[in-house]
Amino acid sequence: MSAETTIRHEAHPRHRFPWATLIRYALILFGVVVVMIPVYVLVITSFKGIGDASPTRAWFLPQDWTTENWVTAWEALAPSIWRSVQMVVPATIISAVLGCMNGFVLSRWRFPGADIVFTLILFGMFLPYQAVMIPLMEMLLTIGVPNGIPSLILLHVVFGIPITTLIFRNYFESVPHELIESAKIDGAGMFRTFVSVALPLAIPGFVVVLIWQFTNAWNDFLFAVFFSSPANGPVTLALNNLANGALLTNYGISMAGAVLASLPTLIVYIVLSKYFLAGLMQGSVKG
Repeated sequence: MSAETTIRHEAHPRHRFPWATLIRYALILFGVVVVMIPVYVLVITSFKGIGDASPTRAWFLPQDWTTENWVTAWEALAPSIWRSVQMVVPATIISAVLGCMNGFVLSRWRFPGADIVFTLILFGMFLPYQAVMIPLMEMLLTIGVPNGIPSLILLHVVFGIPITTLIFRNYFESVPHELIESAKIDGAGMFRTFVSVALPLAIPGFVVVLIWQFTNAWNDFLFAVFFSSPANGPVTLALNNLANGALLTNYGISMAGAVLASLPTLIVYIVLSKYFLAGLMQGSVKG
């Protein structure tokens, strides 16, 4: 075959149907549909009246759209939503700051037994919460921590330290070592280096930790059952009581309540999702 014929064949390649791309997008679409089906049922049921909100009509649109379910759910959940905010915000911030300090020390300021300390901290991630509920309750009663939001803040901080330490340690491992060494050469101590150099660099790691901790603390139900009551507990406990009360009367109220209870975590993730993925990738370079 001559060179001219070869060039002609290369200039007009055969167009092949992109089956691989089609299959990939089809699988993605299928996954989206599977995930969105419960959301669809949840939302449309929240706008249905008493007679319309039934299992037999779960897939159908409301015959008469109503917002009464949302009003009722909001009146029932508003106090507990505010209590959840009071619990989640300090618990998330405190555990993030402590995890950042631990991660910085364990990654950049090596000391004898650092690996053992890190292993012991991570051990807290593998403790089954159900197995330590009674000892935790006795401990909180002994030290006099009030039942309700104060107890929940302390528990979420303590049980959040292992995962936040792990995330920040991996993140600081990816930070160029020269930045920390330059601060040492300039005479900065550990605390000054942390505040002036490490803390500004840890913003992506903070985004990852804040989303993670906010979601876990907001959605927690086990601690809420043991260490609070409907009168002083978070929204998950109030939502459970609302769902049980509306189970035989109106499914729409419990569905509206579920949407209201999930909105804060959804909003936080939507706002910070771009930074969440970037920070997660940066923290996964080393570990």
